[in-house]
Amino acid sequence: MEFLGIKIDNITLEEARLKVRDFLVLPGQFKIFTPNPEMVVKAHSDQYFRQTLNSGDLNICDGFGLSLFSGAKRITGVDFMLEICQIAETTGKSIFLMGTKNEQILLKAKENLLARFPRLNIVGIDTGPMLFNYHSAENEDFHDVVSKINQSGANIIFVAFGMGKQEQWITENLAKLPTVKIAMGVGGALDYISGTVPRAPLFLRKIGLEWLYRLIRQPQRFWRIFNATFKFILLNLSNYKKS
Repeated sequence: MEFLGIKIDNITLEEARLKVRDFLVLPGQFKIFTPNPEMVVKAHSDQYFRQTLNSGDLNICDGFGLSLFSGAKRITGVDFMLEICQIAETTGKSIFLMGTKNEQILLKAKENLLARFPRLNIVGIDTGPMLFNYHSAENEDFHDVVSKINQSGANIIFVAFGMGKQEQWITENLAKLPTVKIAMGVGGALDYISGTVPRAPLFLRKIGLEWLYRLIRQPQRFWRIFNATFKFILLNLSNYKKS
């Protein structure tokens, strides 16, 4: 389905899991993106990001507000990353963790993943560059990480460069990674998995108030949360009036 110009796969968690299993055995390489209200707002005014986001082979609906307005079934990015790790463990596929700019977060995320999935084969980690050059072809650090991933032989990579940057990097570089079958943009998932950033209580997530919990704990995220809530609602109202 398409919502406000963004491709969203309205599927159940089990259907999404089956797609991942198919991706691992089908010819080709596959991108998994996680559209949420903030990303939809950005894509509305950024044509390149919109095109990049719409190039995803599986776009799960990550966000209560997006699910509410679009009608798509919600599958959160961090939970789906864990689902993919479980599939990787049972199928013997290897994974690579990249991003966050903080090695301690990556190491702790790796430790926690292995505690949860003891047979998971994590073949590499990389923090990514300290300064992200949006034109990755000009960034020597990105050439290094491409070589590192290829040397690791990873089958699945999770990229946490943040919204926009991670989707662009995946789109521009996946073809250079011949052993990689699946690349997924995971945003702050590694922060949650490492325990660096606590997730909102389950009842708040279920009623769509995770944003309020984040705002209280991380007031510096005000403008991001503003875009994901009020600006997203205004965008929907504007679209409703036009229709």
